[in-house]
Amino acid sequence: MRPRPWRTVALAVLAVVAVLAVGGAATGLWTELSTGEQARFQGLTEVVPWDEAITVPSFAPRPTPTPTFDLAQHSTSDPTSPWVIVNKQRPIAEGYEPPDLVDVSGAFVRTAVQADLAAMVGAAQAAGAQLVVGSGYRSYAEQASARGAIEARRGFAHAERYSARPGFSEHQTGLAVDIESGSDPGCSFQTCFARTVEGVWLAEHAGEFGFVVRYTEQNTGVTGYAPEGWHLRWVGRELTAHLREKGIGSLEEAFGVPGGPAYPDG
Repeated sequence: MRPRPWRTVALAVLAVVAVLAVGGAATGLWTELSTGEQARFQGLTEVVPWDEAITVPSFAPRPTPTPTFDLAQHSTSDPTSPWVIVNKQRPIAEGYEPPDLVDVSGAFVRTAVQADLAAMVGAAQAAGAQLVVGSGYRSYAEQASARGAIEARRGFAHAERYSARPGFSEHQTGLAVDIESGSDPGCSFQTCFARTVEGVWLAEHAGEFGFVVRYTEQNTGVTGYAPEGWHLRWVGRELTAHLREKGIGSLEEAFGVPGGPAYPDG
């Protein structure tokens, strides 16, 4: 028998209408179709299932950019700035004196340093390290006297490596402190300080309180000074966290400012 395409299509349409109109009443119509017609009709209805035919586009959310640390939020040249950098290439004015000095254990520091310094001393003591605040702010004249004493005792070359000339000392900013060893006083201001309980503790924990060990063996070429495990510089906890995260070993490297062992006049 010749195929009857018009019958196949008509019956298929009727079957769909019947299903939509009367639900189960289409069962009889379906049974009237030949096996081949049922197969063709079933194939037509299953070619493109509705749940697969509609594709909803999806878009990956834009990643939230990681904020960068703002190194420009404080000046590195203004002596009142917490991030001022003083080294052999960057002097400080002879007459400068911080306007907000406070006494901490006999040493004067700027007000911003006070809380972190006290917290650090307390934390060290709880850990068995006896930090003794030896010195803080020194005026131009006081630095000249300290430098002269070292030079007279140890010679010019030694003084150049360990003691700043007047006008080039961080102590004049009021943001630097020298720490002595309470457990081994004989190593205070000596290279062996780094091996004392206090020196080891500072190397590991000073940054947690906003201080950097300013002169280390690793950054001597940049800072221009031999290692001094006792000389701390306060810059605030935000900056020390950034330095630690990025593995930056000196303030000069962090801010891209000049340093080194030579003074401007040689």
